[in-house]
Amino acid sequence: MTAPLRPPERLLQRLDWRVVRRLDGLLQGDYRTLFRGSGLDLADLREYVPGDDVRAIDWNVTARTDVPHVREYLEEREGTAWFLLDMSPSLDFGSADGERVKRSVLIDAVATFARILARRGNRVGAILYADKVERTIVPRTGRDQVLRLVDTLLEMPLRPAGGMTDLRPLLETAIRTARRRSIMFLVSDFIAVPGWESPLSLLARRHDLVAIRLIDPHERDLPDVGPLIVEDAETGDQLFVDSHDPGFRRRFHDAAERREAQLAAAFRRAGVDAATISTDDDLVRAIVRMSARRRRRLPAR
Repeated sequence: MTAPLRPPERLLQRLDWRVVRRLDGLLQGDYRTLFRGSGLDLADLREYVPGDDVRAIDWNVTARTDVPHVREYLEEREGTAWFLLDMSPSLDFGSADGERVKRSVLIDAVATFARILARRGNRVGAILYADKVERTIVPRTGRDQVLRLVDTLLEMPLRPAGGMTDLRPLLETAIRTARRRSIMFLVSDFIAVPGWESPLSLLARRHDLVAIRLIDPHERDLPDVGPLIVEDAETGDQLFVDSHDPGFRRRFHDAAERREAQLAAAFRRAGVDAATISTDDDLVRAIVRMSARRRRRLPAR
């Protein structure tokens, strides 16, 4: 008799059928745009010319010569990918149903990316963070490594509410840990205290960094369901509101719009490519959208 599949194996099997195979068809199996930047070795330095990616500027050489220089890289067959994962309490919010909270979207997205990368011979690793760095998974290759990562995510306990998330320790750990240039996926809802922009910018200068922001539609547009008590998932604070009041819903939406603008500006200042995945998104469409965005943003090599 065949042994029953463990939860990580069932999840990976589901994603292989419902997501990875569809992506293979839509992207023709070519993921170079999506994962460009993994496994890059320095090939040469040359003077900057208009149109070059400013993230490729070598600031040390530029300072020595007083002339902007950019780094050129050769892509290796194998590279390293790191997943920097915010597993704080606000990831357990979702308005659609009990299965589509932001945490489940994170797990599906990370498992999909890890599966695609690993089957192409790349090493995948992760740093998991709640109110502190909980776990570092050393990069390795192969399907077993993907299963190890998925198993860790599925078994990660929920952190009780108690304070706002601080992403700096996660980013600073990544700076210390990843010595070789890698592709990095920072996956978070970015509901966090200020102060993470500086380490984010430093990490982006050293690696090909992609920020994936997880959202839920009701974090932007509050539904009209009458009086209710809302609770801050990070702090546990509760507030009584009347969602039937159109003025309150408008102010709620405007505040969300301001936060969107602030985050977009922060990513631009840090030179970070940013994508968004919602709890009501089809994951395949979200990844194709992300690939198209990177194709427009990244210069050809």
